[in-house]
Amino acid sequence: MEWLSLEGCWALMAISVCVVCVWVTKKREEKGVLESDGERFVVPRGSWGWPLIGETFEFIASGYTSTPVSFMEKRKSLYGGVFRTHILGKAIVVSTDPDVSKVILQNHGNAFVPCYPKSITELLGKSSILQINGALHKRLHALIGVFLKSTQLKNRITRDVEKIVRLSLSSWMDKSCQVYVQDETKKITFQILVRVLMSIGPGDEMECLKREFEEFIKGLICLPVNLPGTRLYKSLKAKERLLKVVDKIVEARKTAMEENEEKVPPNDTIDVLLRDSEESDGIPLDFISGNIIEMMIPGEETVPTAMTLAVKFLVDNPVALAHMVEENMELKKRKINSSEDYSWTDYMSLPFTQNVINETLRLANIINAVWRKALKDVKIKGYLIPKGWCVLASFSSIHMDETNYENPYKFDPWRWKKIASAANNIFTPFGGGQRLCPGLELSRLEVSIFLHHLVTTYRLSAERDEIIYFPTVKMKRKLPITVTPLDQ
Repeated sequence: MEWLSLEGCWALMAISVCVVCVWVTKKREEKGVLESDGERFVVPRGSWGWPLIGETFEFIASGYTSTPVSFMEKRKSLYGGVFRTHILGKAIVVSTDPDVSKVILQNHGNAFVPCYPKSITELLGKSSILQINGALHKRLHALIGVFLKSTQLKNRITRDVEKIVRLSLSSWMDKSCQVYVQDETKKITFQILVRVLMSIGPGDEMECLKREFEEFIKGLICLPVNLPGTRLYKSLKAKERLLKVVDKIVEARKTAMEENEEKVPPNDTIDVLLRDSEESDGIPLDFISGNIIEMMIPGEETVPTAMTLAVKFLVDNPVALAHMVEENMELKKRKINSSEDYSWTDYMSLPFTQNVINETLRLANIINAVWRKALKDVKIKGYLIPKGWCVLASFSSIHMDETNYENPYKFDPWRWKKIASAANNIFTPFGGGQRLCPGLELSRLEVSIFLHHLVTTYRLSAERDEIIYFPTVKMKRKLPITVTPLDQ
């Protein structure tokens, strides 16, 4: 009897635990439902995964496969285009729905603020353009955007990019006919961006900047532990050294501006920001150097990666490469016959080349998502995103969705004849809304000029190489290719 009583107690306790669990679950679900204007909004379905770690391991593991969107696709099939999960220590709503992602990017009513992994926020700082909001962000974004689209810059930067690309390509003949495209494109784009930002040309100063910047950027995706010897610690020290160099350039430029009363058009981004800092409500002076460093990131990561992968996709697709060569050779012959210089519009009006760039950006997903945090309960398309939750708008899931693109894993530049890329929300390689990349036209120009002079100078053949998608997109072997001058 005593044994039966003990067994009964254990059974009662088990039943009680089950009842409590069911009650807690039900309460949690009840809190995830909101009635508004006769509509019902619910927190997206999903799984929290394991305690503390959530579904982080599976999320990271998918990045090491040839289909990095598999994590998203699996949950999309289970829970729908918007679902919840727990990764990297955060409760997150993931959107693979173009309409929901568009609302997140447009951010009407300032319902969202940036929300990035701790290593990024630690390294870039609170005054980073990636993290600031409101009037300061809008002002900075507008200043840079207007400058990068100015006719004066377009004319000058086209000549500068051509000169840098031609000089780099000419040196390939001295590399035993084999070059590593990933390394070469980084050299090209870093020079271009440093010239646009600070008007610095080749020399010791540029080499110092490049060396310290390479050390700095290694810490963007790492464990957020700032102790001597750790990756974050080394990167923060590199940033301190970078700031000293850039501060010195900014101070020298400021002194020169004060001594020269004559107003001349801005020559680079430092000029633009310094002039605005003189206004009563302008950009703070101590804000400039850190953001100049941050703006160097595209020159080390996004643009060279786009160039490298465009070469890979073209070499892997001989028909597309032949079409590319034909279009660009036609432009080159036209320019030789007319003795005219190339213009920005010459490069940007090459239809097949622009389609190749679009397809490369879609397939590569160099910027695969943006992270945001809800400042209040947000209602979108029947879903409720609770205040304080992070939101991940997945660009790669939209770009690789067969409902948006037929045969999404196939490199097919011709598909863009039917797609008005600027008029829909299924193609967002540069983000969107208030935080649309202000340098997107400059990035396209760089890739266009590089591809034009590459395919009209050399015949290409590449060794087998693989794309790695985590922590950032890159080639496993840096894409070794063999080049042969066309005139041989």
